[in-house]
Amino acid sequence: MATIYNCLDSSELLTGMRLARQALGMGELIVLPTDTVYGIGCDAFNDAAVRRLLEAKGRGREAPPPVLIPGIPTLDALAEGVPDEVRKLVKAFWPGALTVILPVRESIQWDLGETHGTVALRMPGNDIALELLSESGPLAVSSANLTGMPPAATAQEAFEALGDLVSVYLDGGPVGLTIEDGNDRGSTIVDATGIALGRELTIVRHGAIPDDAIFEALG
Repeated sequence: MATIYNCLDSSELLTGMRLARQALGMGELIVLPTDTVYGIGCDAFNDAAVRRLLEAKGRGREAPPPVLIPGIPTLDALAEGVPDEVRKLVKAFWPGALTVILPVRESIQWDLGETHGTVALRMPGNDIALELLSESGPLAVSSANLTGMPPAATAQEAFEALGDLVSVYLDGGPVGLTIEDGNDRGSTIVDATGIALGRELTIVRHGAIPDDAIFEALG
């Protein structure tokens, strides 16, 4: 049976992180806190685990999960030709609630779904998530809820949605970024795949980082 580990308690944090790493290594699913919502995650390079993640959410291959990473070096390792515009944005907003869609390097061997040669990358602003990522490497992570239902702001909400489909739940307390209208939102997603072809960067999901902050960072 899946267990929730209170990561605000140092002893449970150590146990939870150890078991989460073990679960990831065995191709199982975990739930972890981020700065925006709780996410359901797996090893991004384990194709069977990614399929299990999509099935747990009731989602098809047409909606591939984003990939959480521990820092800029991993961005350069996974994405092909990171443009200056993206470097400005990640300098301003990483770690944080910004997801960038970029062409994936041809050498990367994984199957996240119907990505059409792209990958959505984010460095989350959550210490528990970053510590796990630094040890596990890139994780495919989607919001920890069934498709069509509200995202989970607590580990308990994630457990109620996903139950034993997940092996380990890391509880970092309530999460969620509140913006000016008072609503919690997921990350802002920008598409930079067309920049190399002379097209402009576009905002494809309006999230926790306001549009005007994106444009200001771009100068």
